[in-house]
Amino acid sequence: MTDTWTMISETRTDLASYLETITPEQWDTPTLCEGWKVRDVAGHLIEGSYKVPMTKLVSGMLKYRFNINRMLSELAIENGKRPPEELLKEMHDVVPLRNTPGPTSVEDVLSDWVVHTQDIRRSLGSPGTIPEDRLRGSLDRMKTSGPPLGNKKRIAGLKLVATDMDWTYGNGPEVRGTGEALLMATCGRTAAIDDLAGDGVATLRSR
Repeated sequence: MTDTWTMISETRTDLASYLETITPEQWDTPTLCEGWKVRDVAGHLIEGSYKVPMTKLVSGMLKYRFNINRMLSELAIENGKRPPEELLKEMHDVVPLRNTPGPTSVEDVLSDWVVHTQDIRRSLGSPGTIPEDRLRGSLDRMKTSGPPLGNKKRIAGLKLVATDMDWTYGNGPEVRGTGEALLMATCGRTAAIDDLAGDGVATLRSR
């Protein structure tokens, strides 16, 4: 099985290579991550790849009154203001880095990159294919993620069944679809729910 940091490096390389193919206009396309354009998602991923001193993290949390989502959103938009060529250079620069910002884990880092890659690719009509080892690792981490993501609560009481790989989770009314669609829906991307089927879809959509 591929080491998690290796999967992260490969995911970063794949996204950087993909971003090299898009037009200047596409960098300003809204993504599935609400309020973020392609450039903002790139800015978020780049910033989160560097080691953040605890003093800076604490001061940032105080500034935003411990509203993590607001802090991440504003930082992403600020970082995304840089020209595409600068963002691309930094995207390549962070490929080998092995930092886990704040209280996160290496599995969180992998999931962040995999999900945000799909936020970009789906919005640009080119979802691509996630290698199964990266997808499985992201599903296994995101299925139990609590606040601020809220994934665990979102899929509570449902049985998720992947139709393109050997992966299931939970009990209750079924939600069936590709592993990628299950991952994105678990993470609150409502656009992915249209790709799912089963008696539990209506419940998932209502959340």
